[in-house]
Amino acid sequence: MAAPDRSPFRAVWPALGLALLAGGWALVHATAGPFVLPSLVDTGRALGRVVTSGAAVSALAVTLVHAIGGAGLGTLIGFALGLVGGTARPLGGLLAAPITAILGVPPVAWIVLAFLWFGTGLVAPLFTVTITAFPIVFAATLQGMRARDPGLAEMATVFRLPARTRFFRLLLPELAVHVAPALSTAFAISWKVALTAEVLGDGSGIGGAFATARAPLDLAEAMAWIVLVVVFLLVSDGLVLGPLRRWIAGHREGTAKETSPAPTCVGIGAIREEI
Repeated sequence: MAAPDRSPFRAVWPALGLALLAGGWALVHATAGPFVLPSLVDTGRALGRVVTSGAAVSALAVTLVHAIGGAGLGTLIGFALGLVGGTARPLGGLLAAPITAILGVPPVAWIVLAFLWFGTGLVAPLFTVTITAFPIVFAATLQGMRARDPGLAEMATVFRLPARTRFFRLLLPELAVHVAPALSTAFAISWKVALTAEVLGDGSGIGGAFATARAPLDLAEAMAWIVLVVVFLLVSDGLVLGPLRRWIAGHREGTAKETSPAPTCVGIGAIREEI
């Protein structure tokens, strides 16, 4: 397996992508005018005002509770149910149908129902984000459980590995390959759902600030809040899911060095360490 790219030029392509996005923004502004898309300069000034006034910090704190809290609860519930369903296949089949139905319900419908059930306080956005995120993690975990290498379980039984070692050194590395992409998707969707709930709810958080800026048609400030959301999403994704991605990459690289290229045997190094 090829080593990960540690070249100093690895950031060139992302930088070029951002430059292309900025160029497209400027082109749309020049073509359609400020009533469609404000200029980068005006948006930057509005962003500076939002940050220096302290409004960004208070709004971010509320949205973080809604988005990260709901995503965390959804991940725990989805992962636990996926483990149970993958261990007991009949139970997995029993859970799959209703959870798929839950996944098919539009998030805006859950938002409206949550407002009717819990009001427009803290619980409604948390519930909406949780019930939107957990089916995604459940499906990935269930698929990972069903795709496990049976040889690993057999070797763990033969060598009488403790349950803790089986879970952390054998099962988790196998599941992480399936669950990590689902976590990225659930994480991004959680931000969208949280912001939508804030716009339609009590006007708290970044969603509420965006709705306030939209009312007088202050497009520059509205776009500034959108830019903040994107920045917060990228930073939080890197802080929360970045270590998981690096762990998976390191585990794959270590496994490739310890095993022959033909069979894929995740975690064989853990068994060697235990016997």
